[in-house]
Amino acid sequence: MKFDSQFMGAAIMGEQLVADKVAEAPAHVPPELVREFSYWSSPGMAPGPNADPHAAFRKFRDGPRVVYALSPETTQYLGSPGMWIFTRAADMRDALQQPNLFSSQRETFAPMIGESWRMVPVENDPPLHTEFRMMLNPLFSPKRMEAMKDGIRSRAVSLIESFKARGECEFMDEFARPFPVTIFLQFVGISDERREEFQQWGRDLLHGQDLETRAGGVRAIVDYMRELIADRRVNPKDDFITFILNGRVEGRPLTEDEMVGCAFLVFVAGLDTVAATLSFLFLHLARNPEHQAELRANPSLIPSAVEELIRVYGILPMTRIATRDVDFAGVKMKKGDLINCPPQLANIDPAELDRPDEIDFTRTGIHHMGFAYGPHRCIGSHLARLELTIAFEEWLTRLSPFRVKDGTAPIVHAGTVWGAEEMRLAWG
Repeated sequence: MKFDSQFMGAAIMGEQLVADKVAEAPAHVPPELVREFSYWSSPGMAPGPNADPHAAFRKFRDGPRVVYALSPETTQYLGSPGMWIFTRAADMRDALQQPNLFSSQRETFAPMIGESWRMVPVENDPPLHTEFRMMLNPLFSPKRMEAMKDGIRSRAVSLIESFKARGECEFMDEFARPFPVTIFLQFVGISDERREEFQQWGRDLLHGQDLETRAGGVRAIVDYMRELIADRRVNPKDDFITFILNGRVEGRPLTEDEMVGCAFLVFVAGLDTVAATLSFLFLHLARNPEHQAELRANPSLIPSAVEELIRVYGILPMTRIATRDVDFAGVKMKKGDLINCPPQLANIDPAELDRPDEIDFTRTGIHHMGFAYGPHRCIGSHLARLELTIAFEEWLTRLSPFRVKDGTAPIVHAGTVWGAEEMRLAWG
């Protein structure tokens, strides 16, 4: 089965830019490698019924092993005129395994609201990053995830049964967002009463179309996390916030900014990443009834199907910053240059995988960067896999074959995290 693509827009990746655009790139960037490209607004990437960021983005695969992408968002959002985008898995692995050369140590969201904390642990390098991971690992162990399984399944069943008889649902609002968010809120120890408000903060932050909206999402989340931290100092509970209050790194307690950065990361990851992944995986099944039939006939394939679809439908590019001038991937990079390692390309690199554009649920030995790579590999991958697998199991057991509702089209977006904003499914 070939990769399912609804959008085959203009060849935005390979066109030579006019001279005035090339001039906006730093002097050390070869003109032939400059592209005008935005994760938020380029053809196929901007939100809309015709958006298909995976199809648009894969055009990079046919070009140089690295390009320099100019976009207004990198200037506004990341403080740089553009970024290097690697297109080959080998170069990405090489870069991601060298934090001394390509560092994660930066402040992505804090400067948007005039603050200076980092997300913990992803915006730290070893050895401090390793210390934070060791502190957090017990919360995300396979044993702890196994203990959550019944509650996750119960939540999936409850949501499905609430709309099953209707024969349709708005997948994002009625399942993809409330399913992982409720689980996350229980994990962190936050009441479900403000779930919709929390979800909106996450959408503003990760999918807002202007800097003001994204900054507003950051401010709302940070202010709330500071309130929680202050409350747990005097009213400790058996929850995540109290856990980090009692946590230690390098033999010392966490600073206030480190606690905010840790809580911020877990909050944002729990609110959006699983929902975004669910949107692409279920859209694929809705558009490919033969794959639904295959899994219904052989449910034992569901874990490998989840893994194969995560491989093809990546949601989160990885960004690093060069710590010094270096020749890398065939080009000269300067200290402070941003580099981008998109799993959306690494996972379909023909040098890495036989038949990369085919989706094969019987494929074995799947290795992908859907959960990142190197020291910063996703600490919550066990929980994400469990949620995705249970979602597949319960939908395929409880509902007849589903499809995109006639007369509708999913609204898909790219930006910081790729996913669907709206998607109507129907069955029966």
